[in-house]
Amino acid sequence: MVSEHSDTPNGETAPLALKILVAGGFGVGKTTLVGAVSEIRPLRTEELLSEVGQSVDDTGGVDQKVTTTVAMDFGRITIRSGLSLYLFGTPGQDRFWFLWDELSQGALGAVVLADTRRLGDCFPAVDYFEHRRIPFVVAVNCFADARTYGAHEVSRALDLDQGTPVVLCDARDRDSGKEVLIRLVEYAGRMHTARLLDSVG
Repeated sequence: MVSEHSDTPNGETAPLALKILVAGGFGVGKTTLVGAVSEIRPLRTEELLSEVGQSVDDTGGVDQKVTTTVAMDFGRITIRSGLSLYLFGTPGQDRFWFLWDELSQGALGAVVLADTRRLGDCFPAVDYFEHRRIPFVVAVNCFADARTYGAHEVSRALDLDQGTPVVLCDARDRDSGKEVLIRLVEYAGRMHTARLLDSVG
């Protein structure tokens, strides 16, 4: 869903809309981030956790969580005049990963949310985007009861490719979330430009 700029009949430049995924492990804050930054009422597909689901999903560290996303979250934010981002939050559980291929079609890039208390939970998302060469940033959601780590420490722990941005954020805060998205757009733009130059070089 990357819509290119085009001239309208009156000569004005049409708005640019970019598709962004918000991914990560179960209970890391994806729904919270989409809801915090969206300028429209976000679409949510949350359901109450059932006893069967609780026996399948690892709720360690997120014991208070009572709902889960079963399809996707959707929101929209205008970064600046003429540039909007459509945000698609992915479900975090293994059994819903079949939806990721559909959601990732046409995406400019992705935000991988990480929780340092359960850092291993974001490895599948990191692997997914690296394998498909989709630009992504890792956004560490700084929970109050989590130990604080620097961006370099998180990057090393996740064995990220050199240059992959790691940013600290508060998924509940609109400005913090917006900064993460701006960082992703800038990084994805550089990556796409570099690949284009490589292809013509």
